[in-house]
Amino acid sequence: MATTRQTMAATNSRRNHELTKMLEDRRRQLVYEVQGKIRDGRRDYTKEHGVLDEGESSEVDVQAEIEFALIQLKAETLKKIDAALRRIGEGTYGECFECGENIPEARLRALPFAVRCKDCEEAREVAELRERMTQRRVSSTPFVNIVN
Repeated sequence: MATTRQTMAATNSRRNHELTKMLEDRRRQLVYEVQGKIRDGRRDYTKEHGVLDEGESSEVDVQAEIEFALIQLKAETLKKIDAALRRIGEGTYGECFECGENIPEARLRALPFAVRCKDCEEAREVAELRERMTQRRVSSTPFVNIVN
């Protein structure tokens, strides 16, 4: 029994070391990309564009909104990576938040900041979809005012 625990601990340690490296590499890449986008945005903002007509101005606004949305997505991914690195340090990495079971290594390699096993994540997504559909139905139902 002790050798099985030792083997499991060694396997988890090796896995965590490899996944820590993956997470840290991805984190460095995202930080570089976000900082570059911010730097480019500042440079573009301070650069003189001359006079823009309404169509050009609208296109610039749309492009800026897309860039901002991409920066937000990358920032959210950075938060997830930081949380995963924290869980590795705490020794809770790879445990499903919902059921407490181990998240399969293949899933962690594909999505190293996963917090739920596949089954629990699918259940959460279905519940979230149901909630959105319910909200949509409620908000699209005409309000009936009954006057006495």
